[in-house]
Amino acid sequence: MLYKLCVKERILYNTLAFILAGGAGERLYPLTKDRAKPAVPFGGKYRIIDFTLSNCINSGIRKIFVLPQYKSHSLLSHIRDAWSILTPELGEFITHLSPQMRLGEEWYKGTADAVYQNLYHLEQFDVDNILILSGDHVYKMDYGRFIRYHLQKGADLTISAIEFDIEEAKRFGVLQVDKEDRVVNFLEKPESPPPVPGKPNVAFVSMGIYVFRKEVLIQVLMEDAAKESSHDFGKDIIPSMVGRFKVYAYRFGHGTKKDSNYWRDIGTIDAYYMANMDLASVSPIFNLYDKKWPIRTYEGQYPPAKTVFADEDKGRAGKALDSIICSGVIISGGRVERSILSPGVRVNSYAEVQDSILFHNVNIGMRAKVRRAIIDKDVRVPEGERIGYDLEKDRKRFYVSEGGIVVIPKGTIIKG
Repeated sequence: MLYKLCVKERILYNTLAFILAGGAGERLYPLTKDRAKPAVPFGGKYRIIDFTLSNCINSGIRKIFVLPQYKSHSLLSHIRDAWSILTPELGEFITHLSPQMRLGEEWYKGTADAVYQNLYHLEQFDVDNILILSGDHVYKMDYGRFIRYHLQKGADLTISAIEFDIEEAKRFGVLQVDKEDRVVNFLEKPESPPPVPGKPNVAFVSMGIYVFRKEVLIQVLMEDAAKESSHDFGKDIIPSMVGRFKVYAYRFGHGTKKDSNYWRDIGTIDAYYMANMDLASVSPIFNLYDKKWPIRTYEGQYPPAKTVFADEDKGRAGKALDSIICSGVIISGGRVERSILSPGVRVNSYAEVQDSILFHNVNIGMRAKVRRAIIDKDVRVPEGERIGYDLEKDRKRFYVSEGGIVVIPKGTIIKG
């Protein structure tokens, strides 16, 4: 047993992780108006990138570079405050690599170019495996198992894949595999996705999670840099490797826990809203309360949450039903149902909040009513205001998604 543990630690010690966190997140606008997508709050007190970083720490990955780009201040501040937890004396770190113009005068031109521009840092480490991750997905994954599978296959590249319905798979990169799960084709957003062998109704979708042999990654990045391309892993690097190198698919999930197959690319407002609302359901698919796989973050020094009961007969009773209530929340005689309240939120007397997500320090005024809304940080909803009840009126003032979710950006002043 001790020998097996030592082998496991050796494998993970020989792994360097790059987390791609530079996406502008245009489809999540206006939540990405002032922040990068990985820095968008999720589940009350977390940021989206916390899930990938927690997976790294829980898996034993302790050498981590985060590659930011657009509107990175909020993201970098969060990493500084929440993730200064490793020990540099032991060679452990979580640090960021912003574009440094080492190999030119341009910002990162694609996911592959982001790593290529940091070849200097990659080459400084005596590691065997390079783990490439996305900072804007929500899931739980033991990267140690993933890397051991990669080594067992003797692969040059291994791609983590999840089974999606054929129709849904059209929005993603799709892997075609043989009976041994070796990748024989890679198609970006195909009209007719090839099915998984033996399962005609599902396809293997790439999760944007890769492990490369270091030498191979350096080779293909240098080849790609010399070409005219979008310099993207999915569009350029992977298709160029299929047939030339040993590329395998790793079957994600299939565990006994309910959330072992859970993976969400929350790229749109409606997808983001639904993923959050699932957390507030009676029996959520994704378990935030798993003590064996904690999700870490920075919360700040908030006092405990509090509800204030005054006179239920007159409708002034602080209640929260089927909701996530974070530290520092005060429900002062208001009613909250099926909602997520981030730290510092206040819901005042006779106010009603339903099916909504309130970011840090939102204040809901007396007798205001909010439903099916996402309200960003520090917004004050005036007394008697109604949001989510007249979408035509809301469209003139705020952003309303295709699914009818009202989004109020940070810094908005709502005139009562």
